Amino acid sequence: MNLSTLILAALGAGIVFGAMLNGFFPGGIEPLNGYILAPIGNVFLRLVQFVVVPIVFSSMILGLTRIQNAAQVGRYAVKLIVSYVITSAIAVCLGIILAVVLQPGAGITGFTLTAGAAKTQSESLLEWLVSLVPVNPLAALASGNLLQTIVSAALIGVAIQLVGAKATPFVAFIESIYAIFEKILSLILYTAPFGVFALISSVIAIEGFAIILRLLVYVLGLLIGSLLMIGLYALILYFLKAKPLHFFQSLVPALSLAFGTASSNAALPIALQNAQEAYGLREDIASFAIPLGTALKRDGSAILQGFNALFIAQVYHIPITSSLVLAIALSSFLVSFSTPGVPGSGIITMTTVLAAAGLPLEGVAIVAGVDRLVDGFKTVLNVVGNTTNAVILSRWEPAIAPPSLVQPLSSAE
Repeated sequence: MNLSTLILAALGAGIVFGAMLNGFFPGGIEPLNGYILAPIGNVFLRLVQFVVVPIVFSSMILGLTRIQNAAQVGRYAVKLIVSYVITSAIAVCLGIILAVVLQPGAGITGFTLTAGAAKTQSESLLEWLVSLVPVNPLAALASGNLLQTIVSAALIGVAIQLVGAKATPFVAFIESIYAIFEKILSLILYTAPFGVFALISSVIAIEGFAIILRLLVYVLGLLIGSLLMIGLYALILYFLKAKPLHFFQSLVPALSLAFGTASSNAALPIALQNAQEAYGLREDIASFAIPLGTALKRDGSAILQGFNALFIAQVYHIPITSSLVLAIALSSFLVSFSTPGVPGSGIITMTTVLAAAGLPLEGVAIVAGVDRLVDGFKTVLNVVGNTTNAVILSRWEPAIAPPSLVQPLSSAE
């Protein structure tokens, strides 16, 4: 079997094994998870995270050196942001509409609004924008801050073009880094079936399916939202004549890993590899757009935050007013661009949306148990949306023959 089939088989086997543990051997869950499943899953995640920052940093610099000039970098970024804003707004609206139509919190009782519910002080949009600029590029790399890493790589990539031939040794060094970590990634992928099996088994064994039954409409709503958004992207690919079937077939390894790990960051190196080698996305587009989208683009979070906020409002019998919906929509939209690409990040950022809309933060506890089970679907949507936006950019930008790796802006230099 090829790697894609092995990962899918491991995913299915992990779900079955976890369900059997939960249903028939509950006493063995704690030792088996504590000493075998959780450690194996965590080691696999750490191995993948080991290559994320070096591959993003080096691939983005190399991609920028293949773009003709700094103006073209700016044009790429502006077009991507426009695409992100439109599709993320659609995702937010979709989550809100589904919550209004399905009423997932209508049948849940026993929760009352307490006086003086606690609120958190959320980071302002301006503070978040300022934090994107790294003080020290090495610190950004060392801390694994993906957004600051991308900003650092973008500045270095533009400077390489301005420096010209003098940057050739540095670019050769970056090429070596990319080649080395790409080879490390190919070795790590051989452990993916074991890692995915351990991660999904651990979640199913601990949480079980009973919690899904208690929050069935909530889970179905998020699943329907993810599927509808993926369907929209498939339609976009169809109208762009971008071979949607080939697109999804090419991304099977990345999507399987995204579902199993529930981490967009973990799936990034494989998504980048699949998009370029299997699907044939232009290298200059892929190496720029996919890392940027992984750091910024979260359609799964956009759907989740609006849907979840209205769900909690319904649970606590809070009137749904136009001002409440507007506050939820705006905060969900902004939060979707600052959600970390790691498992469980949706729970963390829920408090920001709830605080902005004046909703009780205690509501997070209602969905905390089920969030990890639906996190995989949201992450699959994140990868699909991010890669589709890269394809949109490739259709928006005319194809050009890539210049040599380091090409001076002026032949007179």
